[in-house]
Amino acid sequence: MKEWQELEHQLEQFKPWQLTACAVAFTERMFPNFSLFSKLLSFGDSDKLRQVLNALWDQFTGSGARMNFEVQLDHVEANMPSLEEYDMYGAMPALDAVVALYSTLVTVLEEDPQEVLSIIQLSQESVATFIEVNHADPQMSDIELVRFISTHELMMDEEAFREEVLERVSHQVNPDKAFISQLRELAENQGISNIGISDDE
Repeated sequence: MKEWQELEHQLEQFKPWQLTACAVAFTERMFPNFSLFSKLLSFGDSDKLRQVLNALWDQFTGSGARMNFEVQLDHVEANMPSLEEYDMYGAMPALDAVVALYSTLVTVLEEDPQEVLSIIQLSQESVATFIEVNHADPQMSDIELVRFISTHELMMDEEAFREEVLERVSHQVNPDKAFISQLRELAENQGISNIGISDDE
């Protein structure tokens, strides 16, 4: 897909901090999907993963306690819900959010643009699946379904978010405190995730 090839090329030009900024922004926006699942099913340690995500933001500005991100990989992996064990839709976006957090840690450690690309694709696929499962008519043809998903409000929001993050990060020289604060506010989206839910629900 041309769009993904262009995005991959753009990410390959990014500095390590820009890659991390993109990764953590998308992960932040997906995180309520895990925290709500964790709360409703008493699964995992949402507070621990929140600490890891906070530390990823804090590393840009040098605030907060320093964290060994390599050590956190196992903690994050331990919080991935099994889709075999949890046979329900909610486990899917919850898993996607934790996978994104894991990949964000890998991005910090390996500075790999492919990890960031996979997070962005994962977020979009998570939105597409949500729309198909919760809003699409089962009688739709494949072509109708693709059109329905691509023009749905949630997908339009997802694409607008992607463009905004990439625009901001690509034009920023250094990750100063004001920039990171604004990017985080954008990603937090007042607590609403990429599929339109909040962990307050």
